Amino acid sequence: MGQGQQERVPTSLVGAVTEEIGAALAPVDAELERLYPGDPGTRQPVHTVYVPGDRFTAGTVREWGDQALGALDEHAPDAASFGAVLGLDGALAEDVYARVRAKLEGEPVEDLRIDFEDGYGHRPDAEEDETAARAARLVAEASAHGTPAAAAPWTGIRMKCMEAAVRDRGIRTLDIFLTGLTRAGGLPAGLVLTLPKVTYAEQVAAMARLLGAFEKTLGLEPGRIGFEIQIETSQSVLAADGTATVARMIRAADGRATGLHYGTFDYSACLGVPAAHQSADHPAADHAKAVMQVAAAGTGVRLSDGSTNVLPVGPTEQVHAAWRLHHGLVRRALARAYYQGWDMHPGHLPTRYAAVFAFYREGFEQAAARLARYAERAEGDVMDEPATAKALAGYLLRGLHCGALDDAEVSRASGLTRAELEAYASPRRGGLTVSAP
Repeated sequence: MGQGQQERVPTSLVGAVTEEIGAALAPVDAELERLYPGDPGTRQPVHTVYVPGDRFTAGTVREWGDQALGALDEHAPDAASFGAVLGLDGALAEDVYARVRAKLEGEPVEDLRIDFEDGYGHRPDAEEDETAARAARLVAEASAHGTPAAAAPWTGIRMKCMEAAVRDRGIRTLDIFLTGLTRAGGLPAGLVLTLPKVTYAEQVAAMARLLGAFEKTLGLEPGRIGFEIQIETSQSVLAADGTATVARMIRAADGRATGLHYGTFDYSACLGVPAAHQSADHPAADHAKAVMQVAAAGTGVRLSDGSTNVLPVGPTEQVHAAWRLHHGLVRRALARAYYQGWDMHPGHLPTRYAAVFAFYREGFEQAAARLARYAERAEGDVMDEPATAKALAGYLLRGLHCGALDDAEVSRASGLTRAELEAYASPRRGGLTVSAP
């Protein structure tokens, strides 16, 4: 054998077979890339705050933060008292409490939805027209001049649904809102729209078509406007033919669906769950969200849990009970990979952020150590695979995105940079191992 030549390893098949298989699977490869692009890897808000359209003002975000801080001052003025309510102690309680207060002071609301549906109700057309126009004006001003303490990073509206009785009204409100934003300087980067009470995939397709018409009319880039789908009816989970409607909805959105939001109370009522038992942890809720989760997996469409209607108001004992309930529901959702939820009252903000921060701070040392061992190919008491490395990196990134963790401590504990974490969290398709740094 000449110098530089390498002995060929014996094989049985000719190259033509491989080429034929490649040609046959090319459409499947293309469809996988189109339908299952994976999570975008960007920051996801930890919650959505809903405010009726007529109650939304330029000061709404700051008012929610101030009310939440006031609730802490009155009912849990220090880390020890707050930790005692939620079952946190020592350094963790101190750290979480400090981060919660800083969050409420600096960015109290992450995602704000101005509601023109159930929270707003039916009003005279002229009144809803004016409310929608005012919302557009305030959102545009906040986008241009607001600070995180006064403007949420994500903001938009929940319109009325696509059912015949309110369809025209919902479309008109959306038209007024988008037109107002465009004329005031353009759509903000954090614009989010929510389509409620969806029962058929055709309603989602109609919404996608509507947004395409807006883009064409307003001179926007095709695909610029996305929307969330609210899952609030039994038909949106299971169709009459026994198939999963929600999976067809994602496909019908033609790439515009950004999220699936579970509607706790509409969905529970649809199934006949008694009012006293309508909760985000009811078995019916678990089933619906499990179907949503499987339908959305790999599509880049994100999930959001619903809300609790038990408000932290009244005497301290009652507030503490509501806080414990809310904190427990949020922690339960996080463990089930529902990283977002709804908050209906300013008093929910302290426990939302406390649950999120504690979730990541409690587990970050172990997750960082496991990922470091994986990256170094070191042996330990757990043998992790690429899929686990992806989950570990995703967990650390979510902790960084929400402010529970800091870059320096994560880098120190894992030995990885932010870019390396992102590479592990978004590996190439097929489960191939990301090269060790």
